[in-house]
Amino acid sequence: MSSTVEYDNQVVTRGDLKYQGKAKQVYLTNNSEILWVHYMDQATALNGKVHEDIPEKGRLNSAISHILFQYLTRHGIENHYLTAISETDELDLALDIIPIEVVTRNYASGHFVSKFDATSMQKLNPIVQEFYYKSDALDDPFMNDSQILALGYATEIELEKLRNYAQKVNQLLKSLFDEIKINLIDFKLEFGKNALGELILADELSPDNMRLVDQKTGKSLDKDVFRQHSGDVTIGYRDVLSRLENLEK
Repeated sequence: MSSTVEYDNQVVTRGDLKYQGKAKQVYLTNNSEILWVHYMDQATALNGKVHEDIPEKGRLNSAISHILFQYLTRHGIENHYLTAISETDELDLALDIIPIEVVTRNYASGHFVSKFDATSMQKLNPIVQEFYYKSDALDDPFMNDSQILALGYATEIELEKLRNYAQKVNQLLKSLFDEIKINLIDFKLEFGKNALGELILADELSPDNMRLVDQKTGKSLDKDVFRQHSGDVTIGYRDVLSRLENLEK
């Protein structure tokens, strides 16, 4: 696609690659407040140690993320998403990303089950919120409040904001997915700070960073299919996108 687009009455030109993540490439632009993000046709597991090219995955993730960010925006959740510019590319607000991943668990799954000998898919009451240090090299280790505070990654006030932010997002996404007969099992959020130092929701919202299970069949509709080598991961992603699109009609 073209490396130049129009947005908000200005010309935005894609510049140098800022960094490449597991499934996205992030580019600088001629506007220091805007980033150009490209979703790649790639899936990874074990913090990037396992990866595979998967046709169409970038388009599916981009489309799902687009719908979910717009949904959150309509419900008052401030985030970095600006606009889609192609099937696989979007413009995002440039943020100073904090190295903390906020995980919300509505049901027991993944390593939560093996770590605590929990029953798989048992409903968690209250919901579980966890913090992890964002570092592929260290396999994203768990962090408690005092560790985060001691290392200066967030203040007590910011930690409370992260918890409240994640709880609001969880309530909204659970409600949305329930309408399309999908259980939101768990998900990961990342945040950054804008020029005013305010915490803003960042990254993406897709089956890459959340677990989604069909309420009727119990089938996974997320990246667990790739992690467990149990089939074509794009089948579930297409299903999720189709249901979300039909809900918007």
